Amino acid sequence: MRPRIMVMLVAAALLTCAGVRAADDAAPAPAPSPPPVAEAPPTAPVPPPAPKEQAKEPSPPPSVTVIGARDAHGILGRDVRSSANEDMGRIVDVIVDRDGKVRAAVIDFGGFLGVGSRKIVVDWNALRFAGVSSKSDSITLDLNKQQVSAAPEYKEDTPLIVLGAAGNLHPWDYEH
Repeated sequence: MRPRIMVMLVAAALLTCAGVRAADDAAPAPAPSPPPVAEAPPTAPVPPPAPKEQAKEPSPPPSVTVIGARDAHGILGRDVRSSANEDMGRIVDVIVDRDGKVRAAVIDFGGFLGVGSRKIVVDWNALRFAGVSSKSDSITLDLNKQQVSAAPEYKEDTPLIVLGAAGNLHPWDYEH
């Protein structure tokens, strides 16, 4: 009986080995384990990634307006003359209201080569741009030299006193 038990044990062992070998053939071989890594010091927790914003629609292209060279000119530094051709100074600034509407111009008036001059504010509607086709042309002011001489001086960050032509006064909505 001994040989029979022995045969059975050998058969059982062979079957067990065959089952293990079949399982090994079916499953991929396990990857070799990586070498042990030294533990890193604790760090602050990493926040989760922010959700991606939906793709924004491309903004429309800007509008483009073409203005002919004879139809528009810069005015800063431009000479200002009265309708009687008196020298009234130069435009040094433009005043706009909260809505961006041009309301007045600051003129550097009087003096000689900047000495003794003062700035005054004149209503935009008192300026005439007809006949201004080049930088050397002057802008006409509907006020005379005596009227402009009597105007109060302009100082930044103070209420404006705007000198306008007769009948052209348009009050601003001034809020404190």
